[in-house]
Amino acid sequence: MTSTTTSPAATEARFGSKTVRETPTATSKKEAKVKPFSKKVLVDLFRGLGSMLRAQINTADALKYYSNDLPDKALSGTLLQIREDIAKGMNVHEAFRRTGRFNDTIVGLIQAGSDAGQLHHAFNSLAARLKSELHFSKQLKKATVTPCVIICVLVGAFITSQVKIVPQVEEMLSGVGAKPDGITALSFKVSHFTQSVWPVFVAILVGIALVIYRSGHVQSLILGLAMSRWRLLRQLIMSLRQLTFLSTIKLLHSNGINLAKSIRVSANSVRNTPLYDELRTAADKYEHSGVPLSTAFAKYTSVDSQVTHMLSIGEKSASLDSQLEMLSEMYEEDAQNYMAAFAATISFIVLIIAVSLIAAVFIGTFLPIFMMGPKMMQSGI
Repeated sequence: MTSTTTSPAATEARFGSKTVRETPTATSKKEAKVKPFSKKVLVDLFRGLGSMLRAQINTADALKYYSNDLPDKALSGTLLQIREDIAKGMNVHEAFRRTGRFNDTIVGLIQAGSDAGQLHHAFNSLAARLKSELHFSKQLKKATVTPCVIICVLVGAFITSQVKIVPQVEEMLSGVGAKPDGITALSFKVSHFTQSVWPVFVAILVGIALVIYRSGHVQSLILGLAMSRWRLLRQLIMSLRQLTFLSTIKLLHSNGINLAKSIRVSANSVRNTPLYDELRTAADKYEHSGVPLSTAFAKYTSVDSQVTHMLSIGEKSASLDSQLEMLSEMYEEDAQNYMAAFAATISFIVLIIAVSLIAAVFIGTFLPIFMMGPKMMQSGI
C-alpha cells in the first residue's frame, strides 16, 4: 500500500495563485495552544499501533488505519501529520517530536525502539507504563479529591447553620425572654464569631486554593513540607517517583539507548521534583568522570540505598537490565501498599473531621433548643 503526499506546487494549484503562509506570530500562537494528549488516549493509541506493527503493518499505514474514523479530530490530525512527515523521509521519533504533543520520554523511547528495530515493543512498553501511571494517578485523586470535597461541603453546612439557623434560634429564645446560659450561651458566641469572620475565612480559603492550583512552586513547597512531616506520604511519593524513572531507564536501556542518555531522558518523567536535577547530575558524573553508576546514584541522588545496592550488583554481574526490572516491580508493589495505607489514613482523618463538623452543627443548632426548652415553657406559663 502506497502513501501519497501533496507537493507545494499541487497545493498552490489547488487553491489558486494565492498561497497561505503562516506568519511567525500566528505560528507561535498555535504552538502555545498545543496541549499533550491525555494518558488514557495515549494508552489506547500505543496499544493500537503496537498491535498493528506486530502484525507486520508498516508504521505509515498503521498511523493511517488508526486515524480513520477517529472521533478525536485533534488526535486524527496529529497522526496524519506524523504519517506525512514519515512519508517525506523524516525519522519516526522526529515526526512525533515535531507535533509538540509528546514529551521527551515518549519520544526517547520511540527513538530507542526505532533504532533497535523493535518499534512495536516500544509502543507496547509505552502503553504499559502509561497505564500504570494512570492507575496510580486515579488512586491518588480518589484518596485526596473526594475527601476534600466532603470536607468543603460539611464546612459549608456548618457555616450555613451558624449564619442562618442559630440566629433564628437565638431570636426565638429572646422573644420569650429566656436568657441563655452555659453551653447555650457559648454556642451563641460561636455563632456571632462565625457570622463576623466567615466571609474573610472563605475568601482566604479560596485564595489559598487558587494560589496552590496555579503555582507549581507553592505546590512543591507544600508537598516537601508534608513529606518531611509525614513519613507515609514521603514513602508513597518517593516510591512513585523511583518507580517512574527506574521503569523508564529500564525501557530505554533495554532498547539500545546508552545508560547516560537513558538516565537523562528518564529525568524528564520526574521534572519539577528534586530528583530531576539529581539524576542529570548523576548521568553527567557517570559519563564524564568515569565513576560507577551505583556510586553516582549514591553520591548525587536521594534514592533509596536499595536502588544503589542493586545497581552495583547489576554492574558487577552484567545484569543491569534484570536488576532495573526487579527494582521497577519492587517499587510498583511498594507503591500499591503505600497507596492503600495512605487512602485508609485519609479516610479515617476525613471521618474524624466529618463527625466533628456534624457534631458542631448539631450542638450549635439543636442543643440550645433542648437546653432552653424548660425555660421557654416556664416563660409561657
